[in-house]
Amino acid sequence: MAHFPQGRGEGFLEMETQPAMGASGGAIGASGSSGSMVRRILLGSQLRRLRESRGVTREAAGYSIRASESKISRMELGRVSFKARDVADLLTLYGVLDEAEREPLLGLARDSSIAGWWHNYSDVLPGWFQTYVGLEGSASHINTYEVQFVHGLLQTEEYAHAVVTAGHREHIAREEIERRVALRIERQKLLIGENAPQFLCILDEAALRRPFGSHAIMDAQLRHLAEVSEAPNVTVQVVPFELGGHPAESGAFTLLRFPESDLNDVVYLEQLTSALYLDKKDEVAHYDQVLARLVKDSLSPARTRDHLNRIRQIG
Repeated sequence: MAHFPQGRGEGFLEMETQPAMGASGGAIGASGSSGSMVRRILLGSQLRRLRESRGVTREAAGYSIRASESKISRMELGRVSFKARDVADLLTLYGVLDEAEREPLLGLARDSSIAGWWHNYSDVLPGWFQTYVGLEGSASHINTYEVQFVHGLLQTEEYAHAVVTAGHREHIAREEIERRVALRIERQKLLIGENAPQFLCILDEAALRRPFGSHAIMDAQLRHLAEVSEAPNVTVQVVPFELGGHPAESGAFTLLRFPESDLNDVVYLEQLTSALYLDKKDEVAHYDQVLARLVKDSLSPARTRDHLNRIRQIG
């Protein structure tokens, strides 16, 4: 499948290169819905804690449900869906016999199999892309720094179309382009939903100056940024050129924070043909510190809106 510039969160994830990390250092796999993604991670981490506390090996656990050791590993890491029967058998093996203790975990197993809305776009996106969408949809806070282009959650439809096509010069079916753009626009509904997250987007000025599409498309995109930044749950700040060097020299990243206390914060790093997920607390803390510095050194939200208007006037 061809690669397209994706606007952060729509690149290609390479789970074998660096798996997404779960609540206790495990890997996050593809999910059903945003909610089921979280349920799968939570259930997997709880099953792993129960197994380890009982001194049961993965091999023995797999034997009890007629599965391999690697299947147990994938279950505990949230990479696969759960069958209620398998979870019930594992709970019995781990000595969890009280119905009051079993039912919440069995409920997680049932709920984790719900298909997500983005499954309708599986024809244009690989299955493992669901990982980021599931995490993004479950986050209470999305904090991001972008260099190359405006973040996907803040792109206009025309700008998104230009970004999707920019990285691929040979022929690509128009229908596929439109489907990719439609997915991005659908993702944006997250910011206006009932449980909309707090979204902090820090943009390097280069992302505003680099043209995608016509002058009219860029002007509309900058105007949209200024308008959407007025929303109570959206903060947009620009790192101006005159700042010079800054702590985010390694490039763009996104830090996701979740309302569930059992889930670690996750840092998402997109590459050309893959992506990395980090959840080790010391690594996440470093990115959190970089974000704090960027917030402090960037233009304030009000000055950012003024800056956007100045760029429009100059352009």
